[in-house]
Amino acid sequence: MLNPSVSDLVEIVGSKYTLVVLTAKRAREINLGSIPRVDMPNSNKAVSIATQEIYENKTFYTTLEEE
Repeated sequence: MLNPSVSDLVEIVGSKYTLVVLTAKRAREINLGSIPRVDMPNSNKAVSIATQEIYENKTFYTTLEEE
């Protein structure tokens, strides 16, 4: 089970599609060597780290509507 839940993450981001793209992009950056912005001693998986960063508002993004 994913913690935080998908519904919690969608509330933060606004759309499940944005959540998928944002998580994938950040996970890819982590896999390529970017330093994680959160401390997760229980997991070293990039997707888990990316979702936790989104949950803690440590991943920043803009949408086309905001530009």
